[in-house]
Amino acid sequence: MKKKDTSWGNVAGWYDELLSKDADSYQTKVILPNLLRLMDIKKGEWIFDIACGQGFFSREFVKAGANVVGSDIAPELIQIARKDAPKEAIFHVAPSDDISFEKNESFDKVVCILALQNIEKLSETIAEAARILRKAGKLYLVLNHPAFRIPQKSGWEFDEKKKIQFRRVDEYLSESRTEIDMHPGQKESEHTVSFHRSFQVYFKMFRKNNLAVTRLEEWISHKASQKGPRAVAEDKARKEIPLFLFLELTSIKG
Repeated sequence: MKKKDTSWGNVAGWYDELLSKDADSYQTKVILPNLLRLMDIKKGEWIFDIACGQGFFSREFVKAGANVVGSDIAPELIQIARKDAPKEAIFHVAPSDDISFEKNESFDKVVCILALQNIEKLSETIAEAARILRKAGKLYLVLNHPAFRIPQKSGWEFDEKKKIQFRRVDEYLSESRTEIDMHPGQKESEHTVSFHRSFQVYFKMFRKNNLAVTRLEEWISHKASQKGPRAVAEDKARKEIPLFLFLELTSIKG
């Protein structure tokens, strides 16, 4: 598969507009505040942002006092990231599995936010993250929750008899590669690719690279349904079934 198949470069403009103008996005309301709370960024720390996109999170890390290096496979997104980048942020066009331009053990923290599920070379990406982390450094991952959000193999359904909304999961343990329509319903739409992996696939990869899971959180939607016969059930489901999985991993190099 060609690298460009997993790139978000073709939807760079749309994605940048989504994050810059939608103040009610999951990135703004759920992911960013939780990340800043858990990362506890100290002034002068060095953070590497894998698959940084247009630099939305990188810029926020700089505001918190960090020096940031980001990389993304899409030159279109890196061009946007560089446009208004503060001096404490440097951006590279590079795939997630090749951070050879950085030395071993040169970063305090590494992040990969809502990107690992779109990356084909999982093993190589985790290995690179582990390589550039200092001993006891932290890797922070945010994923679409792999137990509940499985592309084309899960979805919301409603039980009319019990008046409950529930999450249907058709497959979980099987790894899969799914083409995602970025603009459903449009006559012509760009596509990207999503890779589903179970918890055990990720955790085996962490162990292989001397990364210990030191924190796990599951984040729910901040949104609420409009008034209607299913509103109560929908809102309860939102509070019970998380959208995102957060993992903190600590480097335990010998």
